[in-house]
Amino acid sequence: MSSAPMVFGVPLKYVSLVVLTVQNSMLVLIMRYSRVVNDTPYFSSTAVLLSELTKFFICMYLSAKGSIAENGGRLELAHIYNDVLGGDSWKMLIPAALYTIQNNLQYVAVSLLDAATFQVTYQLKILTTALCAVVLLGTRLNMMRWASLVALTLGVIFVQLPSSTAGPDGPQASGSTRLLGLLTVFIACVLSGLAGVYFEKVLKGSRKSVWTRNVQLSLFSMAPALFGVFIVDGNGVRANGFFYGYTSWTVAAIACQALGGLIVAVVVKYADNILKGFATSISIILSCLASVWIFDFHITPTFLIGTALVLYATYVYGKEETAQKAPAVLPISAARADSDDLSDSGLAVAIDRLADQDDDIPMDTIRADGISTSTTMSPKAM
Repeated sequence: MSSAPMVFGVPLKYVSLVVLTVQNSMLVLIMRYSRVVNDTPYFSSTAVLLSELTKFFICMYLSAKGSIAENGGRLELAHIYNDVLGGDSWKMLIPAALYTIQNNLQYVAVSLLDAATFQVTYQLKILTTALCAVVLLGTRLNMMRWASLVALTLGVIFVQLPSSTAGPDGPQASGSTRLLGLLTVFIACVLSGLAGVYFEKVLKGSRKSVWTRNVQLSLFSMAPALFGVFIVDGNGVRANGFFYGYTSWTVAAIACQALGGLIVAVVVKYADNILKGFATSISIILSCLASVWIFDFHITPTFLIGTALVLYATYVYGKEETAQKAPAVLPISAARADSDDLSDSGLAVAIDRLADQDDDIPMDTIRADGISTSTTMSPKAM
């Protein structure tokens, strides 16, 4: 009798959802903490470059693994080279540049805003992505999805409303600093939407694997990321060094950002969008609660109302996507007998499977999260 993949006796979809929830919560908190824990701030542009470099090596491994499977167990470097740099690889230049700018803006925004406000406000990427899909791809949204987008917008507005009871790291922070942070988040959300929709359009017209596209994204992101290092922080890097101001929290932020996309890939492969939306909602709640303890964030009534609206909108939008799709059928190799337990190798096996099987990744997830980044993604994720 067939059963879903397991990790230590627990269904993989639930394990991956827990990991995604923790990663989503920790990413924003760690990014924020890494910016304030040290009196000597590190150069965020260098963190973006290292994150892209990390993603490149991870995705290169997965792409090479898929290539070996296609060539009967042989690693053909010429095949990988042509797959990554040949054909229409140039199409990845645009989303690579957009994602790189978005990642840099995330660091700027999380430096200007408290973690809770950033986490909630950044969900505007759902709105910007949906609007980009409607305008650029001709996507049709039903009434429930439009209603959820309106609720999302209202929720973000409520979160921004000032309150006299706000604390030092709360919604009443310095007006100009807060305005600049919100503007940075909005621009990052617009770039996320444009890059996600463009990436979807490229994937739909291509037979290359998602991992190959990720190798291209990471590879082509390095040039604008390096350019950003020289333009934004060039003088500081030359004077103090590339790793100036780095702490263990900086390394943790880079790792969280780089691995986020792989975690989401496992989630969308073995779970549905409702569960993914649930994980996102839980991560927002956890981030807010952790901000109270770590950053002395004061939760106000308007913040609670706005967050509730955002949580509701996120859930409804994901639920409508799942309702419009036929029930997902996992590939046979992903739903084997009980002997196909992942207890020994855990998520590594799941990721290995994803290197060979990526045809059933939902397009709406690619749009909203992107595969490369960010996430808070983001990562941008599947």
